[in-house]
Amino acid sequence: MTNPGKTLAADEQAPGSRAAARARMDRAINIAERYGIFAAWIVVIVVFGVIEPSTFLTVATVRNILGSDAVLVILGLGLILPLTAGEYDLSIASILALSSVATAVLNANDGVPIVLAVIIGIALGAFTGLVNGVLMVYFGIESLIVTLGMSTVLAGLVLWMTNALTISGVSIGLVNAADHTIGGIPLVFVYALMITIVLWYVLHYLPAGRRILFVGRGREVARLSGVRVDRVRLGVMVTAGLLAGVAGVLYTGVSGSANPTAGATLLLPAFASAFLGSTIITPGRFNAWGTIVAVYFLATGTTGLELLGVSAWVEQLFYGAALIGAVIIRQLVRRRITAGPRR
Repeated sequence: MTNPGKTLAADEQAPGSRAAARARMDRAINIAERYGIFAAWIVVIVVFGVIEPSTFLTVATVRNILGSDAVLVILGLGLILPLTAGEYDLSIASILALSSVATAVLNANDGVPIVLAVIIGIALGAFTGLVNGVLMVYFGIESLIVTLGMSTVLAGLVLWMTNALTISGVSIGLVNAADHTIGGIPLVFVYALMITIVLWYVLHYLPAGRRILFVGRGREVARLSGVRVDRVRLGVMVTAGLLAGVAGVLYTGVSGSANPTAGATLLLPAFASAFLGSTIITPGRFNAWGTIVAVYFLATGTTGLELLGVSAWVEQLFYGAALIGAVIIRQLVRRRITAGPRR
């Protein structure tokens, strides 16, 4: 005979046990979503380290990754602002190219002092962002269309300014400010890290950051709640242009020259890093720390491929696959967050 008392006690405990197991599973999934990329990063390092230990596992390679991709970090940080507000900026890499070329042309060709040339280069980035924002807000044109058109305009302008040639001979002062190291760490990486910290603080702790997120989650709801939606949309485009201008100036400093085709090669990696970054650290939300981690995770992979002598087209394939995969993961994460804990 079955003891009714024991059966009843087991039935009462079972739901609690199942709930506790589900809670543990949810916590494990949450941790994997937030920090799983670090495990994948370690695997990538180990794999390339085993294959190419003499070239990959060196201080020079680490320094090269930190320095060469810091510009991409700043560009990606600029990109997450309009993305958080529900907008797309396809012109951000072309703004980088414009600021880079303008700085180099003014200084190397026209003899403008480097400090003034840098200020003008950054100001051009902010002004272009302002034009994007005005066309969006006051003419009601979708950001995708505005920035796609602006990207083409800027690409043509950059080619006209340079005659499709690389501009060299930039002041050594800018090169020193960008390419020197502190304790073996490139200065340009320090700048990128500082911008990451500032942007993380703004987006997560200041009212401005909450307004940007609110606008991105629901423009009409935000407007009804008293948020000045148009001002927020305009502001993120100007700030994105400003950061792209900074990235462009630093690009010129790191390379000692300005390449008119720089924008074409950086747009896809910037989007891939921004979307991959939104699946980690703070899943489902574009965030500064996720972006910088994503940039260097992808940079580690591409650097390893380059050291193996893989063709250049594989790098584009790598970034394209990363972007598609990141968008898929982001959608899955958002669905899980919307659904809430399993019952």
